[in-house]
Amino acid sequence: MAKQDDRSDNVAKLKQMIENTQQNISETKDYLQEHGNEISNKERSDLENKNARRENSLDSFSSEVEDELQ
Repeated sequence: MAKQDDRSDNVAKLKQMIENTQQNISETKDYLQEHGNEISNKERSDLENKNARRENSLDSFSSEVEDELQ
């Protein structure tokens, strides 16, 4: 028999994902600020692009939280 679909903690999980993603963004920005002149342009670009994707994920997570609360 299949497990029941328990979504009662989705909002809490999404909020934790948001918090973790925000922390990763912050840590990457700090790293770039402190070590940006020590890394290659490609690595800098890769990290900046990764943060851009993280920002997009934050928007998606926030939308999902709104949907779950309705």
